[in-house]
Amino acid sequence: MAVYTDIAEDDLKWFLTEYDAGTLLSYKGIAEGVENSNFLLHTSKDPLILTLYEKRVEKSDLPFFLGLMQHLSARGLSCPLPLPRRDGALLGSLSGRPAALISFLEGMWLRKPEAKHCREVGRALAEMHVAGDGFELKRPNALSIDGWRGLWEKSEARAGEVEPGLQTEIRNELDFLSTAWPSGLPAGVIHADLFPDNVFFLGDQLSGLIDFYFACNDLLAYDVSICLNAWCFEKDGAYNITKGTAMLEGYQSVRPLSDAEIAALPVLSRGSALRFFLTRLYDWLTTPEGAMVTKKDPLEYLRKLRFHRQIKTPAEYGLSL
Repeated sequence: MAVYTDIAEDDLKWFLTEYDAGTLLSYKGIAEGVENSNFLLHTSKDPLILTLYEKRVEKSDLPFFLGLMQHLSARGLSCPLPLPRRDGALLGSLSGRPAALISFLEGMWLRKPEAKHCREVGRALAEMHVAGDGFELKRPNALSIDGWRGLWEKSEARAGEVEPGLQTEIRNELDFLSTAWPSGLPAGVIHADLFPDNVFFLGDQLSGLIDFYFACNDLLAYDVSICLNAWCFEKDGAYNITKGTAMLEGYQSVRPLSDAEIAALPVLSRGSALRFFLTRLYDWLTTPEGAMVTKKDPLEYLRKLRFHRQIKTPAEYGLSL
């Protein structure tokens, strides 16, 4: 459960007086998420999401995240919108943590997405990339290629506990990606974490994107590769080319990929698989038993990484070349 910091009712009621949010009727913790403490609030006006930003989130990054949601919403993207305080600030403090109130987005995330949903996700991702153009704040991607070796060093000594031989395999992968990683591709604001639990649907209609707390500036096609990894593999580890085709068609219906982006997709997909393997590996090895966070299996992303190594042409992802 993603509630690391508890809140007292009286403190929350005082916090709400700083907003034009109505009076508190009820609140409860939200299980989803792994980075911050989240609560669903019911007030005399509208339901709201309260987020307390935990120690893994840099306070200096919060203006980027909150400002980005404002920017995207103003350009027509369906996403949560931060509520300003009475003094105009987007950020307050509660229970010793930076805190923000965010509008409630109707919908639910899909446990078993189909190809039609993947098409909608591809389209929404491209719409986000287009809408993000002109956002003036910048945030480097600390979880891209320049940060992967640092992540690996935190887990390398114990990686053999997860699977024998991992040390050599991952060192070789890092060496390959450091020389093969593309440059000069179109870049901009990316979501960087658009997994199924960060996309809401009402029936088959996509209702919005949430959780922009990994958003940053990076290659746009890298964001596409993250979605291929997150949406287009089945539970048995097989790549579903029907879903991949639908996602890529949806994306390109809004923002066509360049020839260079298409050519780079296998390398980018290897990189995004490695990124999530490394963060999952670290959490797997360091999260104590009994913690209120569900550990995710790093081997899922190791299998995806190995799949991408076998790709010989981007057409194998479902692209029409």
